[in-house]
Amino acid sequence: MALRYLYTTLLFAFLPSTLLAHSGHDQVTLSPETESDWATRHMAEEHHISNFDPGAFFTLHDFDSSLSWSADEIRRLYGLDDESSKNVDEAKKAEVVRKTLENFDRDGDGLVERDEWLQGWRAGKRLEDFGLGPGHHGDDEYEYEIHHFEKFHDANTREEDLTHPEDIEHFRKHDEMEAAAERQEKLDNMPIVEQNIPQKFRRY
Repeated sequence: MALRYLYTTLLFAFLPSTLLAHSGHDQVTLSPETESDWATRHMAEEHHISNFDPGAFFTLHDFDSSLSWSADEIRRLYGLDDESSKNVDEAKKAEVVRKTLENFDRDGDGLVERDEWLQGWRAGKRLEDFGLGPGHHGDDEYEYEIHHFEKFHDANTREEDLTHPEDIEHFRKHDEMEAAAERQEKLDNMPIVEQNIPQKFRRY
């Protein structure tokens, strides 16, 4: 758990400076004119970044660092595999992937390469808003911190102050995960009792 908190802290310390470093004519700053752009709103809501360029956006969401977005990465970008999208039918999810590829995959190989993304962006193409939310694609720890802890708490918050329903649910999940890990550890450390092995599987 401590490592996850450290990772998230480093992530927020690093990303803004990296993304802001890519200045140029492709730079996007959140404003009333760009609020309707899904990618811009995604960056603001999911990453708390209001100034970025398309190259930085692509790299941030190139989850396997392959210089291309696969169908699975497009799903993850839009948060389609997140628990919040569990009621979205697969046909709608497939539509998101298909339309994104139609928009940016110029050579039709089923991937959005970085160059294709940049060419599309400069031609005025943008990620479509499919009405499925801002695209939650972090783990539970990340989503809790960025959508709740940062809004309602701060570094001075004491553990006894974490009494919101979101706090309680978050730590309930942690307790369940830790209990499951402890049970598994006990099972892993149990010696094999020969008497419990069915006769036909015993070796003599």
